[in-house]
This record gives sequence, structure tokens and C-alpha cells, in this order.
Amino acid sequence: MSMSPLALRPIAATLLAALPVASPSTAQTAPAGAPANGGAASGAGIIPLPLMPIVPAAQRSCAMRTPSGLGYTVLRAGTGAKPAADATVLVNYIGYLNASGAVFDQAMRTPMPVGGLIPGFSEGLQLMARGSVVRLCVPPALGYGAQASGPIPANADLVFQIELLDFKTAAEIEELRKAAGAAPPAPGSNQP
Repeated sequence: MSMSPLALRPIAATLLAALPVASPSTAQTAPAGAPANGGAASGAGIIPLPLMPIVPAAQRSCAMRTPSGLGYTVLRAGTGAKPAADATVLVNYIGYLNASGAVFDQAMRTPMPVGGLIPGFSEGLQLMARGSVVRLCVPPALGYGAQASGPIPANADLVFQIELLDFKTAAEIEELRKAAGAAPPAPGSNQP
């Protein structure tokens, strides 16, 4: 059985949360006579994975608000049409907590159904044109609300930086599906 990388994320997060993480204060000391750094160059250290940086406070605020309370700042304007709620988008994004700046998720070239996301992310995508980069400040009512979700605590204010690479309307996706279904079978296939 094959699972997509997106389907594996919750499993990986659960496994990571259950494993002990060595830190400088909990790391074992080297045996007597052995180099404390395991023979590595002085000052070398292992960077813990996954790398989850802290986003500075200056990048956790938004300049404008929609009537629903969604905050946004346009970091780079795009051009052309904007996706509707029934579209599927292709995005680069990073999500982090407003309170601490701790990154909880990030991905590149990720397809997402606009209408299948938290309300604030969905609303924000519909403000964007292709090529734009926007910072969204999502209040709890437009995010996960009182329900915690993985590393996201209940009632958390969230911030996302999103780059809209491309999108397809529902009609365009349906046409692609029809074309794929009408395509001749690949050479060597056993289809009638």
C-alpha cells in the first residue's frame, strides 16, 4: 500500500513527538579519554531535524483586515484572475504561530483544494492572483478554533506566508479528467 507524503505527515509528527530528543543538557557524555565531540571538528554540532525555525516578530503581523477578521499583507502582487472556492491551487507556504513564531508546517509546490482548507487560508487564497506572495494572519475563529491540531494549540492565532504558483478552476480540472479518460491507451497496456 502506497501513501502520499501528505498522508504521512500526521504519522511522522506522531512518531517524532513520541521519540526522545537529545539536547545539550540531556546528551550523554563521552567516555573518559574519548573526545567530547565524538572526534568531530571543534564547534561542530548536529542540527536537530526537522528544522523548525522561529519567525521574527516583525513577520508575524498584517497591515490590512477583511470584514471577517482575516489579516493580510501583500508581499508581492500577482497578476490576472484569482482562484474561486472550487479551484485547486499550487502553492509554496509556511505556517507559524503568531505568539511564538514557531513554524508548524511548510511545503513547496503543494496542490490544495481552496474550499477544503481552514476558512482563513481559503479566504486568503481567494484574495491572491498568480505569482503573488501574501502573509495571512488567521484568528482562531478562521483557523482551528478551540480544537488543537497537532503542534497547533487550541485558540491559536496563526500566520501563513503563501506564494500562489498556479491554479485550475473546477471546470478546467473536469476538462483535464475528461481528456485523460479519452486518451488512447499507452503502448504495451492491456486495455481493450
